[in-house]
Amino acid sequence: MKPRLVVTRTMPAPVAARIEAAFDPVFLDISGRFDPESLLDALDHAAAILVTPADRIEAGLIARIPVDVKILATFSVGTDHIDLVAARASGLAVVNTPDVLSFATAEAAMTLILMCARRTGEGERAVRSGQWPGWTPTYMLGTSLEGKTLGILGMGRIGQALARMAAGFSMRVIYHNRNRLAAAQEGPATYIADEADFLAACDVLSIHLPGGAATRHWLNPARLAKLRPGVIVVNTGRGSTIDDDALIAALKSGQVRAAGLDVFPAEPTIPPGYLDLEQVVLLPHLGSATEETRTAMGMLALDGIEAILAGQDPPNRVA
Repeated sequence: MKPRLVVTRTMPAPVAARIEAAFDPVFLDISGRFDPESLLDALDHAAAILVTPADRIEAGLIARIPVDVKILATFSVGTDHIDLVAARASGLAVVNTPDVLSFATAEAAMTLILMCARRTGEGERAVRSGQWPGWTPTYMLGTSLEGKTLGILGMGRIGQALARMAAGFSMRVIYHNRNRLAAAQEGPATYIADEADFLAACDVLSIHLPGGAATRHWLNPARLAKLRPGVIVVNTGRGSTIDDDALIAALKSGQVRAAGLDVFPAEPTIPPGYLDLEQVVLLPHLGSATEETRTAMGMLALDGIEAILAGQDPPNRVA
């Protein structure tokens, strides 16, 4: 018999086809907020679960997962939606999807940087609404990226991919990490060890921090005050890393020129203060949203599930 796999959300077609072929699938196809009870109701005789970042798998839920379920796979690199301590304590293996989404997420960050610098969201809205008055020398002037300094906060695989892209736009690239990377990983970027020096040098700040208590509201009023006036702030990491009230105030004061946000602390709810600010670009968590990347993510998650069920220890195991 094929092992039963419970899948919380609709998967890309190639991933769904592989699930149909290799497993006895239960597709919940949740489209809104995650309902833990609907997952628990589907777990009879299940061996594995495939969840997404939109599904919070907390300790209380893990305690109720039947012992026959051997593995929980997440369709993401991040695991802050899963209580890994509880998973380890219960013997539930957890795998994620590293590496395959780095370039796509860096593309999304670069898209936001360009949109903020060149005011393309504002311009597109003006054209669609019939508010474009026609070409004039001073209409909707943005700023060029050429010669500007991009500061990358969190120089993991995504940050490294973004650094290479930004160099193609003739940007100077700096980064700040807990630790300096090996020279081969730095690429065109220069390490700035002192946080205050790093912030003061940024014309653009791109945030690539993981979620969790240690990084919650990292971008707070004190750090915003250290940024160069007129800075652009972009976040494709986790919404929890920004103090939204503080960023909104900085946008209104002009301390921050523009912001490009792909992630939010209580998705799909957007902090309402952003909605009336023309200089803010808001995207619906599109970081990894390419056909190629989402398919690769699903395949990697399934690789991990199959390995665990076969008694192996896959490289993408995180608990």
